[in-house]
Amino acid sequence: MILNELAQGRRPVTEGVEWFEGLSEADQRKVLHALVLFCGQARACEEDVLESIARSGIRPTHTPAVMLTKWRFGMEALPAYELNKSFRLLVALFSIADTRRRSLYCAGGCGHAWHNLPDPPRDVTPVRRAFDRSQ
Repeated sequence: MILNELAQGRRPVTEGVEWFEGLSEADQRKVLHALVLFCGQARACEEDVLESIARSGIRPTHTPAVMLTKWRFGMEALPAYELNKSFRLLVALFSIADTRRRSLYCAGGCGHAWHNLPDPPRDVTPVRRAFDRSQ
């Protein structure tokens, strides 16, 4: 749910990063793996790479960005200090691809539960749930 809210701009990326940083390293790696799958389902393409790097705020020379420019995934296997950058990059890629998919295939409405999300509550502090409960 949180990943879809981030991709659709229903939750600020800063809140998503804070949530991600609150997870254990193992759960962070699971989230990155899930994001790669979500990017594939949303039909991310190589043409989305440069925009996702720009949106993520990471430098094109950072390892996750270099991997993505070569259309290589597997960021969940990177050292721990690269996970936050990988998260920001993959959220940006997912957002770009999902936005395109919603505008092309779901513009008139769809039955995808992840495209029909309620607004997240605004009266609570950022979510720090375990990964398994957030999906």
